[in-house]
Amino acid sequence: MTVRTLVVDDSPTMRAMVAHSLSQDAEIEVVGTADGPHSAREMIKSLNPDVITLDIEMPGMNGLDFLEKIMRLRPMPVVMLSTLTGRGAEATIRALELGAFDCYEKPKQAFGGGLGEGLTRLVKAAAKSRVRPRVTPVAPRVPADYVPRADAMIAIGSSTGGVETLIELLGGFPANCPPTVIVQHMPESYVPTFAARLDRLSAPTVSVARTGAPLEPGHIYVAPGGSHHCEITGGTLRRCRLVADEKMSGHRPSVDRLFLSVARWAGASAVGAILTGMGADGARGLKTMKDAGAMTIGQDEDSCVVYGMPAAAYQMGAVTAQLPLSRIAARLLAECRA
Repeated sequence: MTVRTLVVDDSPTMRAMVAHSLSQDAEIEVVGTADGPHSAREMIKSLNPDVITLDIEMPGMNGLDFLEKIMRLRPMPVVMLSTLTGRGAEATIRALELGAFDCYEKPKQAFGGGLGEGLTRLVKAAAKSRVRPRVTPVAPRVPADYVPRADAMIAIGSSTGGVETLIELLGGFPANCPPTVIVQHMPESYVPTFAARLDRLSAPTVSVARTGAPLEPGHIYVAPGGSHHCEITGGTLRRCRLVADEKMSGHRPSVDRLFLSVARWAGASAVGAILTGMGADGARGLKTMKDAGAMTIGQDEDSCVVYGMPAAAYQMGAVTAQLPLSRIAARLLAECRA
């Protein structure tokens, strides 16, 4: 399948660079280039592209505003490009929350360096993704007398599509939720902004995990990424631990690395969930959790942006129950109830 792609950027130089870079791949056809939202709207109607690459900053209407309109009126795969994605974490997280497939950083200089193969891989992956119309999530009803077991904890892994998925999922968590540790594949510089965003939108306290932080009810810990994996350690008093080590399953932090530590230190008292994402990170660790007696959940194909990580886990026999996103929070909480 040839991926028909529309390039939207106000800079003629950048439009040409993106179009040239994508055209080097035989599986991608650049069907048009637009200098802003107005011309892009007409091209979307006439050309019906499979994927759009979209600049975050444009005169008149910025890329985030245009992205919001696209995802509301004509949901389709969008890869955001901007120099802001390296330093403007807030804009990047907002784009992902609005439903962008992923964000890719432009070269800091218009000439020299190019865009690399990463953009072509993203565009092709975006073409295969599922785009869900944006809806206002309805948080599941949590019993007023909900109390988690003293030994219960939740471990979650996600990647592509995980930002909007985690926002929806954690919206169903009560303020006294079981201690929850999350690995979301994301550049290190974005994590504090993402954790702060989750903290504002969720009832529990959400923070970036740090070595020695005790796992407490009502707290959610997001792996910081970069040069460290995030694990848990300890018996009755569990804590977060950051470990500087080589990548595992192609990632650092690795979902596998978190899940393996949970299997070791929490065993049957833990619940694991693997959500939308490319690749297979987390499948082996989730299987180890299941073998240790933990209940394990995989997001189903229809509700995933990318049914990669959950599919790998399911095929490995690591998933106890496969559920749509709308039912996962309630099931996680029920499994941890006292």
